[in-house]
Order: sequence, then C-alpha cells, then structure tokens
Amino acid sequence: MRLPGRLGPLRSTPLAARPPGRARAGPAAGRRALARGRLGGTMAEEAKRLAACAAVDKHVQNNQVLGIGSGSTIVHAVHRLAERVKQENLTIVCIPTSFQARQLILQNGLTLSDLDRHPELDVAIDGADEVDSDLNLIKGGGGCLTQEKIVAGYAKCFIVIADYRKKSKSLGEQWKKGIPIEVIPMAYVPVTRALTKNFGGVAELRMAVSKAGPVVTDNGNFILDWKFDKVHEWSEVNTAIKMIPGVVETGLFIDMAEVVYFGMEDGSVSVREKQPR
Repeated sequence: MRLPGRLGPLRSTPLAARPPGRARAGPAAGRRALARGRLGGTMAEEAKRLAACAAVDKHVQNNQVLGIGSGSTIVHAVHRLAERVKQENLTIVCIPTSFQARQLILQNGLTLSDLDRHPELDVAIDGADEVDSDLNLIKGGGGCLTQEKIVAGYAKCFIVIADYRKKSKSLGEQWKKGIPIEVIPMAYVPVTRALTKNFGGVAELRMAVSKAGPVVTDNGNFILDWKFDKVHEWSEVNTAIKMIPGVVETGLFIDMAEVVYFGMEDGSVSVREKQPR
C-alpha cells in the first residue's frame, strides 16, 4: 500500500513525444484530433480522449494490475487500453471502482479481477471533478468516491486524467457542485447538521434524476454535496469530516495523485506532476 507523503514542488510540462506506434498528443496532432472531434463530439470530449490516451500510453506496461476509475473520461482510457492489449498482446488485469467500470472492462474484452485476488495494484487511472495546484482532487460527481479512493489508495501509482475545465489553482474555482460525502442513510440528517455547524457552507442530499428519492451509491449509501463557502486546509478538513459518525468517505483526494494529464483546448496535453523529494 502506498502511504501518503508530503507533496513536493510541482511543475507543468508539455507531454513528451510518443514512440512510433503510440498515440500522439502533441500540439499539431492534437489540433487535428480536435478538428475531427468537433465533427463527432465536443471539444471537451476530445480533450478527455487526448488526456486518457496519453496516460495509458505512458503508464501501462505488460503484466500489470490496473485500477480502472469511473466517469466519462475513463471510457476513453479503457478504449485505448483495449486497443493496446489487442495490438501489443499485453497481459493486463483490471480492478473496477464501480458497476460502470466493471461493465466497461467486460464490454472491452479485458480481464476483470478484484482486490481479494490482487490486493496491490501497479497503477490506478481515474478522472476528477477538479484538480488544484497542489494536486488535491475533488471526486465523486458520479457517486463512486468510496471505491475509487480504495482502489487508488492500494495502487503504487495513481494517475489522473481530465480535460481543461477541471484545472484550477484552488478547489472550488471551477467545480461549483460541492464536495461529495458518502454517508450511511440513517445518519444523513445529523451529518448534514454537523457539516454546516463545524465547517460552514451548505450540505445537500443528492437527489436522483430518473428515480424518485435520493441517489444511492453502489454501496447502498446516500451522498451529501457539501458546498463550502471558504478555502480550507483540506488535509485537516478531510480528516475531521471522516471522524463524524455516519460518514463513510469524502470526495477529497489529498496527496494521492502522482501525475495529472489535462487535455487542453488547443489540442495539447498538459502534465502536472509531483516532484521527487
């Protein structure tokens, strides 16, 4: 298990050129891809694809156990992973973070496993709702935060992929829907009160769109979206929230990501990474 450490200085660098046969994510190739993307999808969606391909090409090797995240960006990563497995005859085992991830793995003909059989992972790849300049993340917009954090926490290396809209200096700058907090259903009212009393802001029970009642996670729990009203010391707040009785997990991923790949508007891929101490 990789233990959290102190973040070192960060740098943002353009993606290095890919070897022959790998997906290219340089400015020229990226602009051509974005031009094609405007015909078949949005610029943001093409940016997600560029970031996903860059991360998979850089970090996936033969004979690895991979954690597969959840959400819209991870779809592109799984598609690229399946291409490489087929083209290069790679042996890869995939650990899902949600029902969606499990279905993606199976639909793309990849090998599905679990933490019982593979309790330590080589790499976990996942998206994010927002990334700040210290590589702190808000995750859980899709409701899969607990399993995502478990899989990321047991990976030797946690890689994040996102489009340009998720890149911020401070949490809350871009993402306005709050920090997801998974709670035991019977405790959602007292946890809501505790969040507001102790940390300010507003906590709201996330309601479902296509069913009556609240969103229910893969674990059978509810989600509160805490809309904070000031910048906090996120490591301390994350620990304090997890100590509230009834809280299962938070969508704050503190000092976990090693590298973040951002697909940018101009077709390039920006890489923000933790520097070695």
